This record gives sequence, structure tokens and C-alpha cells, in this order.
Amino acid sequence: MIRFLFKGLLRDRSRSLFPVLVVVTGVLLTVVLYSWIKGIMGDIVRPTAAFTTGHVRVVTRAYLAEIDQLPNDLALTDAAAMLGQLRRAHPEMLWTPRIHFGALLDIPDSIGETRAQGPVAGLAVDLLGPGSREPEILNLKQAVVRGRLPQRPGEVVVSDEFARRLGIEPGASATLIGSTMNGSMAVSNFTVSGTIKFGVSAMDRGAMVADISDIQSALDMTDAASEILGFSPGLAYSDKEANQVTAQFNAGEAADSSRFAPVMGTLRTQSGLADYFDLLDSVSVVLISGFVIIMSIVLWNAGLMASLRRYGEIGMRLALGESKGHIYRTLLLESLMVGMIGSVLGTALGLAISYYMQFQGFNISAFMKGASMMMSDVMRARVTPVSYAIGFAPGLAATFLGTAISGLGVYQRQTAQLTKELET
Repeated sequence: MIRFLFKGLLRDRSRSLFPVLVVVTGVLLTVVLYSWIKGIMGDIVRPTAAFTTGHVRVVTRAYLAEIDQLPNDLALTDAAAMLGQLRRAHPEMLWTPRIHFGALLDIPDSIGETRAQGPVAGLAVDLLGPGSREPEILNLKQAVVRGRLPQRPGEVVVSDEFARRLGIEPGASATLIGSTMNGSMAVSNFTVSGTIKFGVSAMDRGAMVADISDIQSALDMTDAASEILGFSPGLAYSDKEANQVTAQFNAGEAADSSRFAPVMGTLRTQSGLADYFDLLDSVSVVLISGFVIIMSIVLWNAGLMASLRRYGEIGMRLALGESKGHIYRTLLLESLMVGMIGSVLGTALGLAISYYMQFQGFNISAFMKGASMMMSDVMRARVTPVSYAIGFAPGLAATFLGTAISGLGVYQRQTAQLTKELET
């Protein structure tokens, strides 16, 4: 029966061409838009995790309450002990301390007088430690524009945009002017070993990256850190795993109610993006539901037109003794075959477009000037395993629903009128 129906669809294109094209279009749009939404989420999650929150983040309660001000006077102390505790409790995760700070970078001239200066958003990470994965997490090797990464104490890298604005060349001396953990003035000299470009406007305007040991010494933060970040082994964020680690840690620290007690949060809760993620998830559901409804209506109308055209065929089949139920079921089976063909073709085309957008991307740097959100300047789609299957939901459901509604006309045929119809 399936083979018979399939041949019928191939030989009578008026029954299959338009429905297939409708399904192909709807499935293609579903796959492309779903992959695009996933790409946007990834473009926000990756830099946010890498530069700001990690997959989980440990800070003091007091620091968390004023985190926008980067209050290093409320930072974690005994950071080495805390780091060892986390690594023993969750050895499968990558744990790393960091210091965020704001300061003024002063560039001297040939006689030591100030030639240029500007504010920098500083980030101190483990650059020189053996086996450190911080360069990989921050994608530093690929981000180098001029010069090189720090290879010895006292070297830093700054964003290329900031360096060009101040006329800084690799190898130049720079003086960091800031405040220590205790509130006193801090002045330290560094060598700019190179410049970098992350492709994230919020960082490229005025970032400085240094080894954490240098900054601990400069800001009087011996064995202290603004935060300790945790990353999943594959550097891919999983909300479920992050929540499990966070719940276990916070349960162990619940007895300590002091302001400086450590507290852990996930990327979702500490990045301020929870509502954004929920919105994108809702958009995905609405997107698929909308395509199912729209395509069902279109295919319903197409089915009604086909029923009118096939009025005589249905009457003949009834006259030959075929039951109305059997005819209705064959129409549904035809619709599923049309839906499957359209879904396969639409998914293939949608994946081709999505892969192109994944590798080529769309540069939005012109719209990101002044933006503070941690988001890549190049928006890309992201093809996931779900992208291969998501188009079949609207493709099959729409054709089935459309035919199920229009096909009810079969039961309205009156067998008593068949003889008169055949005579005419």
C-alpha cells in the first residue's frame, strides 16, 4: 500500500508538489532560526563564561553584594586553600583564581614624563603557571595582534584598540596606577609585551591582561583573589551540572553566616542572563508552534482544494466498496509521506544554510560600539544535534493536521448519490 501511494504521489504532482514546497519552506525556516538562536546564545554564553563568571563562580557574600564595583577589599582571602578544597571536591572541573580591577595605565615618554594615559579594565589570570589553561579559555593565542603573550613576570598585554589610541608599541613601558586591597595607592611598572583583540567590544575598548602573581603583588593581595571560577572539562556549560556543584558547595558553607563567607553561583544566576535565556527558550517554542499552526492552515486549504479536485476519485473508490475509514487513513498516510519528503529536503537545505552562517557569521561590530554586554562582534549560527531533528516536528505535524481536518470531507459523501454522479 505504501509503495502504491508513493507512486501515486510521484505520478500526480498536483497532489504533492505544493504541499512539499510548503513543508520544505517551513522546515527550512525552523532549522535556520533555531540554529541562529542557539548561535546567539552561544555568542553570549562563551565570552560571559570566559571573561566574567565561568560556569560557576565563588566569591564572598560581601563581594557579591557589590560586585559591579569590583570591591577587591572584599575579595577572597586564603585563596590557595579554597582552590585546593574545590579541586579535591570536584577534580573533574577546572578551577582558576582571578582578580578583576580598574586602574589607570600611564605611558611615559623618553625622559619618563607622562606621554599618554587611559583607564583600563584589568584582568589578572594564571598566565605563567605550569599547565594553566587560562590562555585557552580566553583564546589569547589567537587574539594576539602585535607582539606576543607574557612569558615572564612583569609583562602584560593590552587591547589593540586601546594601544593604538595611546600610541603603545610592543616592548613599551607602562605604569599601573590603582588602589591596593587595603585602599592605599598602588603604583607598579610593567612591560607591554603585545596587544590583543578578543572580538568582544566590551573588552577591546580598554582591557589589560596580566599574570595573577604580578597583580597580587601590585595590589597587596597576597594569597587573595576576587573570585575563583570553575569550568566544565570540555568548557561547555551545562546548567544541570553547574547547579549540582553549586548546591553541594553552598550546603557545605551554610554554617558560616559571616559577610566574608564564600558563596557559589552559576553562570545563569550570576550573569544576569537568566531572563534572557528563558526568553530565547520561549521564542524557540513559539517559533515551532507558530510554523506548525501556519503550515497546518495552508495545508488544510490545500487539502480542501485537493478534495474538490479528487471528488470523483473518492466517489469511485466508495462505489467500488472501499470504506470511508480506509480512504481517510490512506489520505493521512499520504500526508505523512509528503511531510517526510518535505522535512528531509527542508532539513537538508536548512542545515546547509546554518553551517554557512556558522562558519561565515555576520559582523555586527558597527552596532556594538559602546555596548557593555559580553557578546562576540560576529554573530554565528550553531548547528546542534537538535538542529537535525527539530524540523520534522512542524513538517510532519502540519501535514498530518492539515489533511486530518480537510479529509473529514470523505465522511460527508453520500453513497446514495454515487449512482447519479456516475451516470452524469
